[in-house]
Amino acid sequence: METYIEILHSADGERASRIFEILSEMGLKPSFGQHDFVYCWKKDVTLSEVLKFLDQVLSKLKGTGAVIKFSTIS
Repeated sequence: METYIEILHSADGERASRIFEILSEMGLKPSFGQHDFVYCWKKDVTLSEVLKFLDQVLSKLKGTGAVIKFSTIS
């Protein structure tokens, strides 16, 4: 399974390079093309596990001005 994340940056928010650092520290990998980052799960996960991970991402990005769009596929 993979979770893809797209980031919308605010000109008044945190630098793009800092947001990259935050997400990289969480295990997300940069992706070129349609999505900005991808998280590769090591196993099939439940909706609850995906939501818990996304809650962590949002918590880490709080105050940065970043807005995320995500999708998870198996």
